[in-house]
Amino acid sequence: MLEDSKKAELILADFKLEFGKDEAERIVLIDEAETPDGCRFWEKSKYQPGRAQESFDKQIVRDYLEKAKGWDKNPPKPGTKLKEPILPDKLVQKTSQRYIEAYERLTGKQF
Repeated sequence: MLEDSKKAELILADFKLEFGKDEAERIVLIDEAETPDGCRFWEKSKYQPGRAQESFDKQIVRDYLEKAKGWDKNPPKPGTKLKEPILPDKLVQKTSQRYIEAYERLTGKQF
């Protein structure tokens, strides 16, 4: 993975792993790893110390929900039904493109 991120001209800025215990009380990995959700990748050519960096994760969705919708970072109450989509199509497309670009740059394969 790290070798791929060098070729992709990305900076691996953060790496998150989540663990739990199985039935035998053994510690096991319980979530995905090495994806834009578990890692924060920054564009090497755009990196500027001292400022927020654009990343290939879902941060733009969080930012939108906080600013435009007043999201308090709590999940909806169980049974909540949406009357309309929360995210505008343009934001969904932009988020999808970020994930696709990260995939293609890290794997060298077309999505």
